[in-house]
Amino acid sequence: MDRPGPERAYWERAGFAELTASAEARRDVRARILPRLKIADRCSLDARHLVVRGGLRTYRIHLGSANILMEPDNSYLCIVPARGTGGGKVFLPFEDDTKITDPTILAQLGRRA
Repeated sequence: MDRPGPERAYWERAGFAELTASAEARRDVRARILPRLKIADRCSLDARHLVVRGGLRTYRIHLGSANILMEPDNSYLCIVPARGTGGGKVFLPFEDDTKITDPTILAQLGRRA
């Protein structure tokens, strides 16, 4: 989101704010589950984010809003389900981001299809 002004300020507050009590509880659950995951060695938790080191980028997923920032430049990653596929399910690219074929996501990652 590149728009200045009140919309951007609201988006940043809502999307990357301190965690609510329920988000804190989810963070605690993730902290217990994370070591058991196949990708545990690529993941860590900080105060507000699940940090996932992918093959192409490192992703910081806000634990309250699920907004995703990509390091090193904190660019926003927008993932939406393709129309008519997957029954509305969204599959995140973090486990093996080198196999992504979706041109919209590849463009955001700085790669071409």
